[in-house]
Amino acid sequence: MERTWNVYLSGEIHTDWRTEIEDAAKHRGLPIRFSAPVTDHPASDDCGVAITGAEDNKFWHDRKGAQVNAIRTQTLIKDADVVVVRFGDKYKQWNAAFDAGFAAALGKAIIVNHDESLTHPLKEVDAAALAVAESPAQIVDILDYVITGRLAGYTDKR
Repeated sequence: MERTWNVYLSGEIHTDWRTEIEDAAKHRGLPIRFSAPVTDHPASDDCGVAITGAEDNKFWHDRKGAQVNAIRTQTLIKDADVVVVRFGDKYKQWNAAFDAGFAAALGKAIIVNHDESLTHPLKEVDAAALAVAESPAQIVDILDYVITGRLAGYTDKR
């Protein structure tokens, strides 16, 4: 029986990078089960107060949301074989950096994704990763190689 890999897609929520990876992996027939945080930004921010009641103080509003979200995030990262952490250029994604650190502390295989302009500010995160990619296509190539051993231009030669 073929092994199914659990891949957690962490990080920025303002582009369709997750869909790109999921679609390309499906197209290649990779045995991957993807998971991710809740990517609806307002729902993620307000989940704690929407479920357990309003808070007058923004600190407690945010704290409730962060703690409810952490139930999902921590569980899925613990179950992951590979954690992909994407940093976009629009916002400072402290949550993504935290996820990368949490995954590193658990000894998870981490692939970091960001463009070249973020290389210096993310040098410590990159150092903890087993791979650093600049595009979703590179991430899919990495996943394809580690799961199947296929490498274009090498393993397809006869």
